[in-house]
Amino acid sequence: MPRRGAEVRPEGSEGPGSVVGSTRATAILDVEHPIVAALVERVRREAGPEGGARAALRLAHGIIAREVRPVYSVEDRHPASRTLRLGRGSCSQRMAVLESVARALEVPTRVRGLLVDGSFWYPRFPRLKPLVPEHVLLAWPEFLLDGEWVPIAELFGSLSELRASGGAEFTNRGGETLFDAVSRTAVDWGGNGNGAGTCDSTGTACDLSAHVVLELGRFDSRDELFARHGQTLCWTARHISEPVLGRWSAGARTTSRA
Repeated sequence: MPRRGAEVRPEGSEGPGSVVGSTRATAILDVEHPIVAALVERVRREAGPEGGARAALRLAHGIIAREVRPVYSVEDRHPASRTLRLGRGSCSQRMAVLESVARALEVPTRVRGLLVDGSFWYPRFPRLKPLVPEHVLLAWPEFLLDGEWVPIAELFGSLSELRASGGAEFTNRGGETLFDAVSRTAVDWGGNGNGAGTCDSTGTACDLSAHVVLELGRFDSRDELFARHGQTLCWTARHISEPVLGRWSAGARTTSRA
């Protein structure tokens, strides 16, 4: 399996202030697809007219976390509608569904591109470490709420608030993924936690900055990020591994055929 299928060109990245985000539909964020529209309507109905955009996104996150099974799919460019139709998706694919809901609710989104050390995922694949890519390209969503860009890690509160809230440690193993963890613990890629690359002794804050190999900047959409930098694996590796990994439930010891 190739280590990484994309050339990194950091000179083409953009700073946070120059990327305004968007609410438009894209190939990945197909906000006008009927299955996405149905989820958005459900969120609107359950959130009610007084809930506000942040509350609606928190509600949408909970629905996705419960109803879209986490798997190890390696195809980051699958449309959000496909993830919803299958009822399963990778951490990245589930984030794309949440971004699609946000855009349908007229909340602009953008992504922060991070090249993350593959060793971060070793706990999930202890017997398959040689097959884990050396670097993994991560699209980390941000939402424009009340005039400020809010990363998905702070959708449920600031990092300091989440650190103070208590909770079990995020270990990057088992059924919980980063998508799930942000609702209960501080996930910090910027080096503001309690020790680079670690979770603190109470498990309430994870400083993952030591795993960041390269910052690629902000992009108006994940489509733009992947168009510029490619995906973690080349086409051949994705074509070979997706039929298996796309059904392998996070935390399962064997592949699921459901």
